[in-house]
Amino acid sequence: MNETAPHLPPHSGPDGALRRVFGDYKYFWVAFFVILVDQFVKLLVKFTMHPYEEIKVIGSVVRINFIENKGAAFGLTIADLLSKVGVPMQEESAKLALTMFSIFAVVVIIYLLQQVRNSNSALPYFLALILGGAVGNILDRVFYGVWFAGINDYEGGLLHGRVVDMFYINLVHGKFWGMDLDLLPVFNIADASIGIGIFAILFFQRQFLKFGKVNEEPPTEPDVATVMESEPPTPPSTPSA
Repeated sequence: MNETAPHLPPHSGPDGALRRVFGDYKYFWVAFFVILVDQFVKLLVKFTMHPYEEIKVIGSVVRINFIENKGAAFGLTIADLLSKVGVPMQEESAKLALTMFSIFAVVVIIYLLQQVRNSNSALPYFLALILGGAVGNILDRVFYGVWFAGINDYEGGLLHGRVVDMFYINLVHGKFWGMDLDLLPVFNIADASIGIGIFAILFFQRQFLKFGKVNEEPPTEPDVATVMESEPPTPPSTPSA
């Protein structure tokens, strides 16, 4: 009697494992790519430019302007915002609170991305953009105060680094809540990634709710031995007269 080769479950073996890593977790690779590009640009600017140095790309409209900010995306600081509503807070304390909140937000985004990774919509891609941008800026705040203590233009330390920004598009200036703001303040790759992800989710939220159904996991093939045991025996054929 010939022995039947045991049935292998899906994603078994080296090829199946690779398909799982680059298929089921492709959105996390999108986030990783954002982090990689963001950190590369930041390190390039940090090691080749001086703080507040400026390079004109398209006249005075598009410029590379190296700054290190203490705030969130696009340089916004919690201390400034709280002071406008009468809640005083030290800048270092506000920055530490922002760092801890960002880490918590990353955990939530990872959980959400796991829940919708089989969605038929583009929602996982936009969540991946937000995740990559958030992690990119967290690395600056957590480690840049330690890694670059000798060249930083500020007193750093663990969790007290500053975010490196460099892109400036000079379009519209104005005031908001008594603060001088630009339409697009100096930003980095991580800020742009976060902004695109949030804007897309808000703009396409109805489409995500309508078409964001989760694909069911593909059915697994039953084992050959199990199928043979479950099938009723075939009755012997009666010879015809």
